[in-house]
Amino acid sequence: MLKALSAFFDRSAGSSGSGEAASREQELQLATAVLLIEVARADFSEDDVEIEAVAELLSEHLGVSRHDISSLVDEAKRQADHSASLQSFTRQLHEELSLEEKRSIIEMLWRVALADSTLDKHEDHLIRKVAGLLYISHGDLIRIRNSVTSS
Repeated sequence: MLKALSAFFDRSAGSSGSGEAASREQELQLATAVLLIEVARADFSEDDVEIEAVAELLSEHLGVSRHDISSLVDEAKRQADHSASLQSFTRQLHEELSLEEKRSIIEMLWRVALADSTLDKHEDHLIRKVAGLLYISHGDLIRIRNSVTSS
């Protein structure tokens, strides 16, 4: 996923400058982090194991250094606290990412939800809602969930 994001931003940088490309990359990372935080909070408790899963997934899938993870997660929490809707975050991801990259985000959401070995109905509902906003088919959603639960 990181390679695809980097390629996208490299193409953007050619026409609009590297500063704007870096800003767009940070916005996409933040939007992804907010969705992960929202899933971690969906069951009305913020488990350390789920927050650690968020940090690990951001580092692994988005290439965010462990050094920057803490500030990204803190900013994502602030954004989540002050956001009335997920639509602004999902719209940005839908417009900027490929279908495969969006599937990768759904996989990360399932991994956070299942990090504590239980899937709360609120977590399930939120992931389904996000998948719909990202135009991920129900079949893909189920395949991704089954892949995560079997690994």
